[in-house]
Amino acid sequence: MATSKAREDIKNDLKTLKEDLKAGAREETQRLKEKASEAEARLREQGEELRDKARGYYDTAKVRGREYYDDAAEKFDEAQRYVVERVQERPIQSTAIALGVGVVLGLLLAGRRR
Repeated sequence: MATSKAREDIKNDLKTLKEDLKAGAREETQRLKEKASEAEARLREQGEELRDKARGYYDTAKVRGREYYDDAAEKFDEAQRYVVERVQERPIQSTAIALGVGVVLGLLLAGRRR
């Protein structure tokens, strides 16, 4: 009888331990889910911050690129006007210079083929 009472006590203790472990596992699972949700929320916030920064950098680069393009286009137009004016002022001299440059380039290119 004493052994059956001891066995019964052990069974009850094991049953209680099993229930305690299940409850602990549920609590730990819930705690881990909450931690995962918090981490996910932080990652989303950081992702949004990075996306906003990237958009800012893109917008800044776009504006600067447009400014550089406009400056270059303006300088190119000025250079083109300058060349046109000089050619109109001295057409014969301009033609002779262009012919000379063409001959030199032709000789340089022909020399490479040999």
